[in-house]
This record gives sequence, structure tokens and C-alpha cells, in this order.
Amino acid sequence: MTGEDPGPLVRLFGLTGGRARPLGETFDLVAIVTTADASFESAVLVPEHLAVLSVCRKPTPVADVAAYLKLPLNVTRVILGDLRREGLVTIDRPQSAAQTIDERIYKEVLHGIRGL
Repeated sequence: MTGEDPGPLVRLFGLTGGRARPLGETFDLVAIVTTADASFESAVLVPEHLAVLSVCRKPTPVADVAAYLKLPLNVTRVILGDLRREGLVTIDRPQSAAQTIDERIYKEVLHGIRGL
């Protein structure tokens, strides 16, 4: 059985260095990943890292990054954590709906209520 393909699990183990969780601060599925404006040497990065840097040029949720890479979420999180540690991506919590409402909207609602 020496000629058998060890399968994708061995490769995933190699991608993460055997880690199941990213180092540093945790982040969830809806956290937003954005490629940082840092320079990097593409010869040093694995293809998955380069793919993340490419897809995250525009802000992208963690779940979408995992889908794009076609990798399990835990593996994607480890890759993202490594890229964050190297300063190549930022990972931010999404703004809540309350934070995204413009002050102008509040003023219009208040004006409408006063008009009643």
C-alpha cells in the first residue's frame, strides 16, 4: 500500500501545521477580511495564502473566503490567522445595524414624529 494517495487530510494538516484553531484573537463566520496594503513576497506564500490575498482585496466575510478556497472553515480560520499575524490581512467584526444607520435618518424620523 505504498503507492496510495494519502488524501486531502494530510495536505490540510500541512497547511495548518497541525493546528485546529488560529493563533490570537478569535473571529466568527461573518467577520470581514480585507487584504492589507502591506508588501509581501509571493514566493514565500502557499497558493491558498495568495488566493486569500486576491479575493480579499475587497472586504469579504470569513465564510465566503472558506467557500472560495473550498476548504473547511477551521482550516480557513488558521490560514487567515496566520495572514493576520503577518500583517497581510485585517479581520474586523461587522458593524451592527444600529451602527450603520446614518444620523440623517434619525433626524428625519424625529422630524416625522414631531409632525404627527
